[in-house]
Amino acid sequence: MATIKVNDDGSLRVTGDVELVDGKGNTIETKQTFSLCRCGLSNNKPFCDGSHKGKFESSVRA
Repeated sequence: MATIKVNDDGSLRVTGDVELVDGKGNTIETKQTFSLCRCGLSNNKPFCDGSHKGKFESSVRA
């Protein structure tokens, strides 16, 4: 089972067996656990590189 955790003021933390595919249908290689950029500031998109720190605010509540 895969899980996605929405981190306050940060990334989406993905854990488990998932296939990550870009808009053109190309598979992007991932590890068992990785973080996806949510702020658009990462230099390593779609992955988070920590560029959001102090520059991005978002708290998601269900």
